[in-house]
Amino acid sequence: MLTNVQARDLAAVVHPYTPLHKLKENGPLVLDHGKGVFVYDTQGREYIEGMAGLWCAGLGFGNEELVEAATEQMRKLPYYHLFGGKGMEPAIELAEKLKEIAPCPIDKVLFCSSGSEANDTQIKLAWYYNNALGRPQKKKIISRIKAYHGVTVMAASLTGLPNNHRDFDLPVASVRHTDCPQYYRFALDGESEDEFVVRLADNLRRMIEEEGPDTIAAMIAEPIMGAGGVVIPPESYFPAIQPILEEHDIMLIDDEVICGFGRTGNWFGATTMGMKPATLSVAKQMTAAYAPLGAVLLPKFMTDALESQSAKIGTFGHGYTYGGHPLGCAIGVKTLEIYERLDIVGRVRGMAPQFAAGIEAFADHPLVGNVRAKGLVGGIELVADKATKRSFAPAQGVGAKVARCGEEVGLIVRAIGDTVAVCPPMIISSQELEELFARLGKALDAAEAWVAAEGLRTP
Repeated sequence: MLTNVQARDLAAVVHPYTPLHKLKENGPLVLDHGKGVFVYDTQGREYIEGMAGLWCAGLGFGNEELVEAATEQMRKLPYYHLFGGKGMEPAIELAEKLKEIAPCPIDKVLFCSSGSEANDTQIKLAWYYNNALGRPQKKKIISRIKAYHGVTVMAASLTGLPNNHRDFDLPVASVRHTDCPQYYRFALDGESEDEFVVRLADNLRRMIEEEGPDTIAAMIAEPIMGAGGVVIPPESYFPAIQPILEEHDIMLIDDEVICGFGRTGNWFGATTMGMKPATLSVAKQMTAAYAPLGAVLLPKFMTDALESQSAKIGTFGHGYTYGGHPLGCAIGVKTLEIYERLDIVGRVRGMAPQFAAGIEAFADHPLVGNVRAKGLVGGIELVADKATKRSFAPAQGVGAKVARCGEEVGLIVRAIGDTVAVCPPMIISSQELEELFARLGKALDAAEAWVAAEGLRTP
């Protein structure tokens, strides 16, 4: 029986990334408040937020310092913009801090409202830059199978997931997708991890040569692929592909929307995974999710091109109404201050062994084919047959069943197909992490019992 608030929700709200045709069966989970790593629904039930919302609530819920920073800024200047040469102290201070902690030389910061907007902007600027250099043909973008870069028309095209393209008439023509660096799922029989990386690098080189390097502007990549199923590439992957990109004058765009701000045990995932990017996209944990904010971090050779094109055209014709919003920037400044005070990078490194052990403990579970973790982000891949790695049929919804079983025992995780993603707030304690895994174990056991009762392993 649906509650009144669930019925109102169903009557008024479209839910993203949701099987809309099934939502009426159980109704939405309507949340009311949160504190620390816990959130509570409208019935007062407690849940460990095992996904930090959507990979973003790095400081958990109810942080009074962030509330106070937001309140102070709202009273002082609740809104202004950066158009026409206007400026605001919070945007200046946050841009300065981002330049300071970036994993590569950054000259200036262009603010927007989300990760999708940041990645969309990256492509516009790559095109703009090549036009400034008199290379109008150098416009194609390489992404990867199972990548996730957002849902705007271009960002969704960069995304390498079929359901983000199907019936949306995507991807657009200028995007190419190369191999996914997931050894467990895509290695050939008998292929070592190093051989796997060599093959992927060879395939990338072949794609570039067949397309023509003078037609390719950039490659975009997440250090760890989040919404594609927590795909952690082999350590040798980025060092292998980087020289190929450099040889052909192809920029590497680093999508740090999920990996940035301590999640992987460094300020940025690029450092963790050995990337040497030209530009960065950031969002999510930049404000600990207390306000929407994204940004593109640009090197000097690109900002020089923006200025030269402005002289040619008469203006820089790009920007967002809420890009650099003073509320988001003030919260971002305070968030980075708290991260530094808590030594969030050191904290994640300290918790990482317990987190990895908790994830790895599920490797022997009957439902589980592969586990993977880095810092405080992990994935548990479910399979119908451990020996052959055979997946369940997508329509069976086994991953979604694990997520629902988690909610029944007070845990929120995310099913990405049949990979269960775990990404708790970075403030989680050792005891809370232990409880998270205990609840996840109960959810996996309940889902396994359901799979057996329904006979879902039958090919």
